[in-house]
Amino acid sequence: MRFAVITDVHGNAPALQSVLAEIDNRGDIDHIYCLGDMIAIGPDTNQVLEILFARTDLSMITGNHDEAVLALVNEQEYPRSHLHIYPHHDWIASRIDKAYISKLATLPRFINKTVNNKSLFFIHYHIEKRKINKHISDDPFSTIVEPSLENMEKLFTKSNQQLICFGHHHPVHHFSNNQSIFLNPGSLGCHDQPTARFGTVTIDGDDIKVNLHQIAYDNNDFLKSYNKLKVPERQFILDVFHGNQPIN
Repeated sequence: MRFAVITDVHGNAPALQSVLAEIDNRGDIDHIYCLGDMIAIGPDTNQVLEILFARTDLSMITGNHDEAVLALVNEQEYPRSHLHIYPHHDWIASRIDKAYISKLATLPRFINKTVNNKSLFFIHYHIEKRKINKHISDDPFSTIVEPSLENMEKLFTKSNQQLICFGHHHPVHHFSNNQSIFLNPGSLGCHDQPTARFGTVTIDGDDIKVNLHQIAYDNNDFLKSYNKLKVPERQFILDVFHGNQPIN
């Protein structure tokens, strides 16, 4: 079995399209797992959700941005830890197509799967067991730690799966010990280069093989759209999440 792992699309439709085109052209991917934060930061909310929900070979889970926006849409308590990006989330919530609200709300927070007797775990980021069903306003996701094997072992210390896939922190994570492989292929939609990232996992017998990929795409019109649409916090987003790339 071979599957793809994508995460943190963050409202970037051209990046998503480039990765899915690459996956489809390969012809050897059995399934795609999308690990949350499909929306917010980038402005292409409805286009991204239309693309993802239209596929029958893709499973999604929610991330903190998805859940924070849903809280606003549903007039629920908003996470205090996200108040610094409230204007941006409010703008995203005002533009989301209502057809996607119930679909997002029914997505799980994690997926457990067994392939060839290998236990696989997919989650946006670590959540303590006691917080797994807590509302986003209770800040269930653990504090981000820097990428290292030692930090991943501490973060997922009570997890015993052979493959643990996650996102949330945008840099690539690929570490392993005698028990587990920890994989974050890096944010698909937020990068300081015009490339979109994803991972592929091949399970063949007792072997789990991970490959990391970067696909070049034209992001100029996407970057220009931040100013064209007057996206809240746009200069901060362009600087921090897109590396202040030149716009023609």
